Amino acid sequence: MSTMTVPPEPPHVLAVDDSIVDRAVISRLLRSSKYRVTTVDSGKRALEVLSLDRNVHMIITDYCMPEMSGYDLLKRVKESAELRGIPVVIMSSENSPTRIRRCLEEGAEDFLIKPVGASDVSRLCSRLTL
Repeated sequence: MSTMTVPPEPPHVLAVDDSIVDRAVISRLLRSSKYRVTTVDSGKRALEVLSLDRNVHMIITDYCMPEMSGYDLLKRVKESAELRGIPVVIMSSENSPTRIRRCLEEGAEDFLIKPVGASDVSRLCSRLTL
């Protein structure tokens, strides 16, 4: 009887952005790097997904969103015993050193300036530990 080897599951990334265009761009970049991607349009939806799916390997979120900013989402994730181990990457179209420093101090894995490109995604791949 032969044993079939099951290929490993691709890493699962939760992409959070209120812009449908930005969600499509980041989703396409991640999928081309062989990630499984779930996209949501708000921090609140991201927390709902995380409560249902514990198999998320990374969160990539926009900084500026209505209701709950990416910074607020980062803080909620890092304050949660169940979620704090998930790397969070913040994206923003504003290159604000103060904002970047604050996010990194709060536990963000990385901070990307939009538009996010393939080189940013390959940098993330190297930092993603499964």
